[in-house]
Amino acid sequence: MEVFQTSAALKKYLFQQRCSGKIIGFVPTMGALHEGHLSLLEAAQRTTDCTVCSIFVNPTQFNNSTDLAKYPRTLEADRALLEAAGCDVLFCPDEQEIYPDQGLLRLDFGPLEQRMEGAYRPGHFHGVGLVVAKLLHKVSPDKAFFGQKDLQQFRIVAQLVRDLSFDVQLEMVPIQREAHGLAMSSRNRRLTPEQRHEAGQLYATLQRAAARVFELPLPQLHRMVEEQLSASPSIRLEYFEVVDAHTLEPVQDVHQAEALALCLAAYVGEVRLIDNVLMEEK
Repeated sequence: MEVFQTSAALKKYLFQQRCSGKIIGFVPTMGALHEGHLSLLEAAQRTTDCTVCSIFVNPTQFNNSTDLAKYPRTLEADRALLEAAGCDVLFCPDEQEIYPDQGLLRLDFGPLEQRMEGAYRPGHFHGVGLVVAKLLHKVSPDKAFFGQKDLQQFRIVAQLVRDLSFDVQLEMVPIQREAHGLAMSSRNRRLTPEQRHEAGQLYATLQRAAARVFELPLPQLHRMVEEQLSASPSIRLEYFEVVDAHTLEPVQDVHQAEALALCLAAYVGEVRLIDNVLMEEK
């Protein structure tokens, strides 16, 4: 596995790969890697010839300095994991490489960022869009792979790619889950064993809601979710939304949407987790 810390060295290497006819696949991450990240790498390996994984804890997408400070950083373990999984290239820049000076650009994704994560984490998607744009510029991949768990992020990145005419194909990879249903996340390692088990209720509740979404009025469905999660002492629900899976707009009539997304965010102890379920209209 080739490892690069500077954009110049990375670009030189990838230029050589393209000249030899290789298709470049890209998996951007913030490290603390797990099986969910490896599923993105595996998806890239199936359809591209040279897989690039980046590890960069992006400060501009954190609106909570404590959250940024506590985000796990495990570069050496991540490097070993990627090498064992057959990753071709690791790009691990420092902050100066990505943000050499104080930029003035401000990204606004309109209605896409005004609900769910955007409403509770102001400025988050500006930071996401900014770093993804920089990374796409530096890597220039043919395909880029993102996880379904961050559904709103994927829609934001898709809008970014359209608006800025990036020549890249985006792929969304299904959520990987732990044995009791908890969506895999780097934040999970901050949970105690008891909290980790209890956090499985997030997915279990989403499954129950998905089973009833075409039967119950939406206010009643919301109450059901709130009541089920309030029964778990460590869980504090932040939001539950039923939205159009493509536009992320709130759904008034579930039977009118071609596809639904049931999305939630909740605190388990002090750790904030998100999850979602995608489903077609019956």
